[in-house]
Amino acid sequence: MSRLFRSLALVAILAVAPACGDDAADSPTTPTPPVITETFAGTVGVNGAATHTFTASTSGSITATLTAIGPDSAIVSGLALGEWNGTGCTERISNDSAVQTSVLYGNVAQTGALCVRIRDVGRFIEPVSYEIVVTHP
Repeated sequence: MSRLFRSLALVAILAVAPACGDDAADSPTTPTPPVITETFAGTVGVNGAATHTFTASTSGSITATLTAIGPDSAIVSGLALGEWNGTGCTERISNDSAVQTSVLYGNVAQTGALCVRIRDVGRFIEPVSYEIVVTHP
């Protein structure tokens, strides 16, 4: 009888043992902010420019891609990312030789109003249509 009692006691201890333990507290994880994709389109005239504003909700990476330009997809334009001050775009990153598929890469350190700008750099001979895709936090 004592052997049976010891066997049952051992089974009971083993059954409870996994529930007793020193579980380490899970480390808090910082959620990954969602990536927002915005598409801006329009037309820029000869010697003209167009500015579009957007807001970064947190710090992170930004890209601006000139996905379409026409009527000639090889036309060169100026493409810029910057800070929107309420009345204008203060350019921080720019490419004055942007063509279709050109990409600007940047980082924003805090929440704020930003802008993307496309402009004629002396190469337009007629109004040009465009599409710019911006991804940001």
